[in-house]
Amino acid sequence: MDQKKHRGNLHTDKRVERAKGIERVTLTYDQDSMICYFYLEKGSTLDMHTHPESQNGFVVKGHIHFIKGDGEILDLHAGDAYYFPSMDPHGSKILEDTELIECFSPSRDDYKD
Repeated sequence: MDQKKHRGNLHTDKRVERAKGIERVTLTYDQDSMICYFYLEKGSTLDMHTHPESQNGFVVKGHIHFIKGDGEILDLHAGDAYYFPSMDPHGSKILEDTELIECFSPSRDDYKD
């Protein structure tokens, strides 16, 4: 598995199903950081989970609820940004077809395709 990907293309790089109704394109990464683009289908969900990587994101289009471990709901629309520190529990409910740009630090080995 390559430890660096210096160039990516949203239109030609492989889409990978992350969960039902959720697809990811890993655009670039090295050991310290990673950028991914997500396509999320209305009605899909991600169960509460944690990961050691910090996660920053930006809603390109759509409407999503991120549910934090303490029950707080982040009600996000196109133009909103968000952050989850390492090991911060979170899940999501997709309220409209949504697209996200997400950055992880360090990079996620499970997202290196």
